[in-house]
Parts: sequence; structure tokens; C-alpha cells
Amino acid sequence: MLQAFRNAFVIPDLRAKLFVTLGILAVYRLLVWIPTPGINAELFAQQVAANNVFGLLNFISGGNFEQFSVAALGVIPYITASIIIQLLTSVYPPFEKLSKEGEEGRRKINQYTRYGALGLGAIQAFFLATALLGPSGALRVGWANGPFFWFVVVVTQVAGIALVMWLGEKITEYGLGNGISLIIYAGIIAAFPGALQQEFTLIANGQQSIFNLIAFLVMLVIAIAGMVLIQQAERRIPVQYARQVQGQRGRVSGGQTTYIPMRLNAAGVIPIIFAVSIMVIPQTIFGLFPNDLWAQRAAGWFSPTTGVGLLFSTLLIIAFTYFYTQISFDPRRISENLREYGGFVPGVRPGQPTTEHLERITRRITLWGALFLGAVNAVPQIVAWITRAESLSFVFSGTGILIMVGVALDTLRQIETQLTMRHYEGFVRGGSIRGRGRRM
Repeated sequence: MLQAFRNAFVIPDLRAKLFVTLGILAVYRLLVWIPTPGINAELFAQQVAANNVFGLLNFISGGNFEQFSVAALGVIPYITASIIIQLLTSVYPPFEKLSKEGEEGRRKINQYTRYGALGLGAIQAFFLATALLGPSGALRVGWANGPFFWFVVVVTQVAGIALVMWLGEKITEYGLGNGISLIIYAGIIAAFPGALQQEFTLIANGQQSIFNLIAFLVMLVIAIAGMVLIQQAERRIPVQYARQVQGQRGRVSGGQTTYIPMRLNAAGVIPIIFAVSIMVIPQTIFGLFPNDLWAQRAAGWFSPTTGVGLLFSTLLIIAFTYFYTQISFDPRRISENLREYGGFVPGVRPGQPTTEHLERITRRITLWGALFLGAVNAVPQIVAWITRAESLSFVFSGTGILIMVGVALDTLRQIETQLTMRHYEGFVRGGSIRGRGRRM
């Protein structure tokens, strides 16, 4: 593996992609230290830490919300808009038609997603400014809670959302990996040092045991290993292509045997990101009423550090895994393509029987993949309760670790592909991460 990383820096264009990715992520992290005009960042951070309602939003944004920086809302509006657009793609005929128009259709859908993200961001920023920031008293001296302040917050946050989306797109275009996912990944990683420092402080003060910390970290490593296993596992469906005689010379083509790789977790990290973005919405709404005891209690129902919140997030991950798998893997389209090119699954008739066969396998694989993802999401939090390492339970939650593992594996696959295309040794000797997934 070390040799593969060295090779990645030897290839000029791959090295450039890595530096572009790291540079843009560094720019994103600098946004944490640029507060929204009129906000007393230190006072607001103290208030956020006190009620912990916005902990999930602050966690995903990598501390941007705690400081209420120019990128306080981060990528949450973009993810929410993506969910809405994908739902419309499934049920609204014009969007469904756009999704089938190739590159031009995808470009238009991406454009609508950007507009939707800016609109949602403006609405969220307005509610935060009018119901949270102003009444909280976290305003700088000389700033009054009124229309001008609300306007400044909305404009600043919309500009921050546009900048974050632009940075993510530049990573996708000129760097390595999915830009938006890597931005979320950077925010999660940024929270680790502070959480460990807090835990060591508790140990030094005698409020926590070092053995509980070790037990928590050991179980965390086991959970990560399980996540990697499920991300790499796949079911290979054999496909046989019929022999065809072409031309007057009797040229024979076809007759080869290949397979359709069906990943146990075909949806990847998308269901976890969707689930997190959905859980942030009610927390944001209830957080607008900091003095209402019922609202604060209801907000706790959507926090992954509570029993109800953990159950809710697990169910959301399972549901979104089914939803996204149905969108990304279409058995009918694959069956039609196989029949068009003379391919068939051994023992299964072409056409509708092949479609039903693929649908049956997809349902079974998705069931186990979704249940495993849900279980792995819950394990770190349950272990934190058992070991009493609750100060680490939020930062090292199953949701955050799932995102981190999924994004890391997707990025490594891209690096692996770049290396093997240039005849360099990849991360797995004798094969690639993508091509040597664990067979189920």
C-alpha cells in the first residue's frame, strides 16, 4: 500500500489531482475561521455547546455552524435538494425524461439541484437569523436584530453555499473522488482531534477510565473492518454471450463469459448522507425554540446519541438503501441490454424472466446490505454507552464512520484505477480494489 501511495505521487497528472484535492479541502477548512458579519462567534459557540441541539449540523459542517462561519450551512442544503430532485426523477415525468437524455439531461438536473440548494439555503438562513441568531443575543456590539441583519445573514450564507458547491464541483472535475462527499469527510476528520483531547482531559481528571477508552477504540476498529467488508462485498451474476457468425468469411464473435457485479451495498455512502441531512431538518426547526422545553426534548429524538434518535437514523439508512438501489440499478434496462447484445444468464430465459431473476437477487442482496449498514450504524453508539465513552460517541458515531469509510474507499478506487491504467502496482497486489471485491 505504501508503494501505491508513492506511485501516486510519481505520476505527474495523478500528483496534480491529489494536490488540487488537498488544496481545495484546505480552502474549505479555512472558511471555519471566517464568521458571518455581525455574529459574536465565541458567544454563539458557547450557546451551541450548551444546548447541543445543533450538534449533528455542526458535526457534518466540521465546526462551521458552531462558529456560524460563512459556510455554516455547509453542504446540507445541497444534499436536501439532491434528495428532492432524485425523488422527482422517480415520480415526475419531465424530470424522468431529463434523466434519460444523457449528459445534457444530467447537466440540467445538476443545474436545478444547485438552484434548489440556494433556495433552501436562503430559507434556512432566514429562519436561523430571525428565530435563533437575533434572539440569542450573539450579536456583535453595534448590530441590531432587524431586517438589515437578516439580509446580511441570508446573503452571506447563500454565497457560502454557492462557494462550497463550487469547491465540491472543482474537486470532482479536477481532483480525485466526489467533491461533496470529500467535503463532508474533511469535516468529520476535523472533529477527531478535539474529541480525543476532551477524552484525555477527562481521563487526566479521573472522570474517565483509560481502559474504557481502549475498549471503545478496539470495538471501533472492529466496526470499521466490518464496514470495509460490506462495502467491498459483491455478488457476481454470470453472463454468457452467444456465438455469432458475421460476414462472408464466417467471422465468429461472442461466445465469451463475463459477469454482472452486484455490490452488497450498491448505494454506497449515499444513504448515510441522505439520512444525516434528513435528521438535521427537524433539529434545525426545533432548535429555533431554545426556551421551549418540549421543542428541546423533541429535538433529542433526532439526535443519534439518544436511543430514539439512533433507532430513527438506523431505519432511515435502511430505507434510503432500498430507495437509492432501486434508482441506481435497473434490472429491466440491464435485461434489455443483455438481449440486445446477445447475452443471457445461464439457466434463465432472456427478457422478462431475466428481469425477474435480477430483481429477486437485488431484493435479497439489498436486504442484507441495508440491515448490515443499519447495525453498523448503531454499534459504535451502543459500545460508547457500555464503555461510558460518551464524549466520543457523537464524533465517532456509526453515521460519521460509515461516511468516512465509504468516501475513503470510493477515493481509493479512483486512485487504483488511475494507477492500473498506467501499469503501476495498485493497493492490492495482483488486482485492484474495484475488481477484487469480496464475493458473496
